[in-house]
Amino acid sequence: MKIFICANLNKEKTVLVFPEVVRTLRLYGITSLVEKRFEDICSGLNIDGLLFGTAQDNAEKCDIFLTIGGDGTILRWGKKAAACGKALLGVNTGRLGFMATLEKDSLSKLSSLADGSCKISTRMMLDVEVNSDKGTTRFNALNDVVLFKGTTSKLPEYIVLSGDTEVERVRADGVIISTPTGSTAYSLSAGGPIIDPKLSCFEVTALSPHTLFNRPMIFSVDEPLKAGYIAYENSEVYLSADGGNPMQLFPNDTVSISKSKLELKLIDVDGASFYSSVHNKLMKPLK
Repeated sequence: MKIFICANLNKEKTVLVFPEVVRTLRLYGITSLVEKRFEDICSGLNIDGLLFGTAQDNAEKCDIFLTIGGDGTILRWGKKAAACGKALLGVNTGRLGFMATLEKDSLSKLSSLADGSCKISTRMMLDVEVNSDKGTTRFNALNDVVLFKGTTSKLPEYIVLSGDTEVERVRADGVIISTPTGSTAYSLSAGGPIIDPKLSCFEVTALSPHTLFNRPMIFSVDEPLKAGYIAYENSEVYLSADGGNPMQLFPNDTVSISKSKLELKLIDVDGASFYSSVHNKLMKPLK
């Protein structure tokens, strides 16, 4: 078995955990693939038996993706893993690491990769299409798509449609459209409900709506969602997917969001249920 270790070895926390991950995998007969750009760093760590290649080569050759970091690392590599049809396991070195099911002090549980006793959950993803006068931009998201106003912008009015039916028109700082996986991320902070990731649905949560009666809504994935905005004076609105670099939207632009054919397969070697993670990581103070 070959595992592509997706880790930023320029980060101190990652470098502290990386050698132990490699040694533990080797103990169970698993070969580690690493990006060639980190070859000099790895030689300084005195780690033998690594295979180096480009990210694309490693993605094609590996059986499993393994990230070392937090949820942001999983978001960055999850889309690549989904596109390759490979499962992903996250080793948490971040603060919360809600999607990373393995903590750095429990690496012996990597044995379940070798004996096949690990569990796999499938996570829904989004296809996003932005249509503007300049053309069409397409990308995917695992957590969410956020439309939000500029820092000094006047409040725009956001419009959300399910299919061709308008379901929301609200003046707010922004609107979050999330998957069940994303329900425990930004949407949760904005007052949205927690959704079991086994479900397939869209969640729409307004950011600081200027109204007394706005509440989050859940939609079937049978109809795509469409979103746009009406400017007030010189409103500026941006779109970001999974916390990535924002792109500016304009009043005539339309955003279409649908359930993707891509799915992320997340590996769980710890055996904890989704609700155990909710209790242990969201219901207790962060250390």
